[in-house]
Amino acid sequence: MDVFWAAPPVSRTITALTFVQSALCYGGLLSGYHILFLPWHLFKLPPQIWRLATPFFLTGPNIGFLYDLYFMYTYSSALENDAPLFSAPGDYFVYLLFVGTIIVLTAGLLLGGYVFTGALILAFAYTYAQENRGKKVRFFIINIPVVFLPWAILTLTLVMKGGHATAVEGTGILAAHLYQFLVRLYPQFGGGRRIITTPGFVRRWFAGNRQAYRTYGTAYRPAQEPSQQSSRGWTSSFTDSWSARGAGRRLGGG
Repeated sequence: MDVFWAAPPVSRTITALTFVQSALCYGGLLSGYHILFLPWHLFKLPPQIWRLATPFFLTGPNIGFLYDLYFMYTYSSALENDAPLFSAPGDYFVYLLFVGTIIVLTAGLLLGGYVFTGALILAFAYTYAQENRGKKVRFFIINIPVVFLPWAILTLTLVMKGGHATAVEGTGILAAHLYQFLVRLYPQFGGGRRIITTPGFVRRWFAGNRQAYRTYGTAYRPAQEPSQQSSRGWTSSFTDSWSARGAGRRLGGG
């Protein structure tokens, strides 16, 4: 539990929700029909508004259960902890709401998709790649520039699931790129103002979440700064992982 509560709040919440909902669904305790995005149920009385959120928290079956959970937590926590794009409290929560809304509008209403977990993970992967430009990542047995990571995952989806699933999951890239454009590219290079901002009450809500709990004491996280920390895994093992280490210090030294 110490490890769980020390994780970034948004990432640990969505990962836990995905684990619980997927486990209940594949364990036969929850009908998948009641969590899919079926827009006509939104207009029933009473409206089934939970269908706007539950399609983001259902993994693939079998080995996909582990992969989706791993990718979701790895990329999401890396962004929430270290990405300069989300330097202020609540920025990452607003990002999640924005990309989720775009995915619902495109993957759900335009393309007729039912489950959006893959699209959300691709949104994380795209933003993660943009925030770590210049690095390389291991994709299976080869090293590729990190900016190619979301496209490599999308190509794998095309091979394994077909064209419609690729289009549905590809909306995650669209949503993440639109966020990048409105928040960073347009203000910096177009001379405009930042269109998406974090409301004050959201900032205050997350401002107190600078505390990280550990088994040996309590640590407080300062405002996020750019980090070169890298992660290792099936598709995220950087070749320069030791570059994030600082200078060595002898324990007990002055």
